[in-house]
Amino acid sequence: MWLRSSSAHSGKQHPRKLVLGIETSCDDTGAAVVDDAGNVLGEALHCQKEVHLQAGGIIPVVAQQLHRENIDQVVKEALSVSGVSVHELAAVATTVKPGLALSLEVGLQYSLNLVNKYQKPFIPIHHMEAHALTIRLTHHVEFPFLVLLLSGGHCILAVAQGVSDFLLLGQSIDIAPGDMLDKVARRLSLRKHPECHSMAGGKAIEHLAQNGNRQQHAFRLPMQQYRNCDFSFSGLQSLVNKAITQKEKEEGIQEGEILSCVKDIAAAVQHAVAVHIIQRTYRAMLFCIKNSILSSKNATLVVSGGVASNQYIRKGLQTLADANDFAFLCPPPRLCTDNGVMIAWNGIERLRAGLDVLHSTDGIRYEPKAPLGIDISKRVEEDSIKVPKLKKKIRWLAS
Repeated sequence: MWLRSSSAHSGKQHPRKLVLGIETSCDDTGAAVVDDAGNVLGEALHCQKEVHLQAGGIIPVVAQQLHRENIDQVVKEALSVSGVSVHELAAVATTVKPGLALSLEVGLQYSLNLVNKYQKPFIPIHHMEAHALTIRLTHHVEFPFLVLLLSGGHCILAVAQGVSDFLLLGQSIDIAPGDMLDKVARRLSLRKHPECHSMAGGKAIEHLAQNGNRQQHAFRLPMQQYRNCDFSFSGLQSLVNKAITQKEKEEGIQEGEILSCVKDIAAAVQHAVAVHIIQRTYRAMLFCIKNSILSSKNATLVVSGGVASNQYIRKGLQTLADANDFAFLCPPPRLCTDNGVMIAWNGIERLRAGLDVLHSTDGIRYEPKAPLGIDISKRVEEDSIKVPKLKKKIRWLAS
């Protein structure tokens, strides 16, 4: 699948600084050219979703091969749409961490060849930092702000204090919410459901949940006894799997056949995931205000990542933000998933701040695992903040 677009175009010489961003951390090959005024001059994206959907999950060597086959075309496409040559670039910015090792390697290798050939500065990018800062491309947002990153591979609560200055409040201790929803969708065989055969797992759950009754199943929420901002989704997944097996017995069907109550299960799972995320985010808000990390006068919650496009979860977070006088912001859906634009923009932010703009690429490595910022999650736990009952605060949860 290809996406290409241009939001600002001019054939004149660009006095502005231009950065080419390249993204290959997982299963999307993306590239974009962004200028220092935040104009996206051109972008291209090759999405591998169809291939991995057929395989039932991302196979790293397959993802790597597809990146190799498409990266040159994607980069050329982005440059061509933007009407910019490599000579005109101020720098090349590329995701080097975290992600799938085999995927990261393709983007890094390609970029290093490019910068060495054209003698351009190189800006290594932290993938989660790029997600967190995308909002500053689309909205006028000052530091500091609270950011919640939700995706197939990550679940992170942090405070963005500057371009590469983050405080990590909490993260998933096992799997990410997107991964969990995909696994539940697979266990429910939603690919065989007539309404969902071409949908990714999380999308299928969201779609079916719209017409389901979540009160038919009550799943115990994770980590209720821990007063921190960490998340956990694998225990919830086990509970859901048990419930599915039980229902299959009751209905006398085999695994792989569609349950009659599939919509109710989808609604209950989605609700449990939403409430767990909202509770942890609520504690993060209270912690930041209590410790003057954020000002109660103009606090902002930014939510990004693929799972942020789930309307049910988003509505819950919006309501939470409203109830606590936090502004609530999300990048547009197409910038919530992996893309080259956010990498180029992160490059612009780093170029402006003079952070990690490298003129020598010796010793640059990709890092499959890389924490975001300074981990203060122990401080959050020590504060042991009790989150008020959500139903009182949020009517959406009681409805």
